[in-house]
Amino acid sequence: MSGVPDSPAAAASVRPGRLRRVAALLALERNTAAAVGAMFLMALGENLWRRFLPKYLEALGAPILAIGAYGSLEDLLDGLYQYPGGWVGDRYGRRRAMLLFVGLAGVGYAIVAAAPAWPVVLVGLLFVMCWTSMASPTLFAVVGDALPRERRAVGFSVQAIIRRLPILIAPALGGVLIVTHGVLSGVRAGLVVSIVLAGATLLVVRRMRLDLPSPPPTTGIAGVWRSLPTPLRRLLLSDVFIRTCDGMVDVFLVLFAVNVIGIGAPAFGLLIAVQMATVIACALPAARLADRLGRKPFVVATFVAFTCFPLAVVAADSFVGLMLAFVVGGLREIGEPARKALILEFVRPEVRARGVGLYYLIRSLAIAPAATIGGVLWGVSPKLPFLMAGGIGLIGTVLFALTVEERHAG
Repeated sequence: MSGVPDSPAAAASVRPGRLRRVAALLALERNTAAAVGAMFLMALGENLWRRFLPKYLEALGAPILAIGAYGSLEDLLDGLYQYPGGWVGDRYGRRRAMLLFVGLAGVGYAIVAAAPAWPVVLVGLLFVMCWTSMASPTLFAVVGDALPRERRAVGFSVQAIIRRLPILIAPALGGVLIVTHGVLSGVRAGLVVSIVLAGATLLVVRRMRLDLPSPPPTTGIAGVWRSLPTPLRRLLLSDVFIRTCDGMVDVFLVLFAVNVIGIGAPAFGLLIAVQMATVIACALPAARLADRLGRKPFVVATFVAFTCFPLAVVAADSFVGLMLAFVVGGLREIGEPARKALILEFVRPEVRARGVGLYYLIRSLAIAPAATIGGVLWGVSPKLPFLMAGGIGLIGTVLFALTVEERHAG
């Protein structure tokens, strides 16, 4: 029969060709494959227990203010760790940096698992965030180092999908551990799994083969800021507006859905699943088009989705309305790989990781007050933060559309 290999040897020769085509389609080569493998393993472990840490703190005797402090510390570290992580990635190379960040995170898992009292968990968080935040600029830089310009959006899209796949299964498995073993033992079992997976991640990262970056012409944070071109600074300003729009309502979504619309907690979990499914469905096709047609239209589309999401939520009056709103929420990722690729193209290669780290440091610190402002507005009316967020998102969208030209990217 034509098209069918005549022998096992012929079949074996076909498989590598197919694998190469799939790898090319997904923008995977040795280094990007190692990066996405690391992201999957670490996300699989962390999602077993990360969402249950507030209950873990409570079980260890933490008062409600301490649980709030945990959330604030997490957000603060997410911003403060970005630039140092980029500096390590530029100074010592991508592979060494990722080995360091994974190792430090593993230490953090062990500290949290062994914590005899809740303050020790906060100490462990200092190490855990080394992967969550410090590694982010280096993961960015791996895509820039390993892939040509026309494949970077697809590279980021694959990262986005791989990072979200564990969310579909791991929290449910973590919940089973807690139901069967209790909060303390269940979370600690998840942390033990994380330690094992961190060890496996170290083996995966060791497969990376990237040269050290060229010696940087600038050393201080001010020099890195001066190296960022005007279009990137304008993108950053637009992004601050967009992420303020998101941060103003994110923590209130469950309250609006359950308390105002009146759906149950399981139904809200289904909404999250719908949002993740939308992300997974649209990310790769949109990224391939962005690599072919240009980044800007897709970044505009993602900013429009960020703007429309809070307005769609506040306009919903039923579960079906919320489901449509959360589809819009999933579409917020349609241009995220393109935005990340655009950042890489604006940042000079010799300060790639630090430039990305500085971008996210500034963005994180700038949007930190958003949730607090949203809480104040919620006290006036539950709909008000959503309406205000939509207005702020519109400003960011218009700013980007009018001021950032992709032709200035390197």
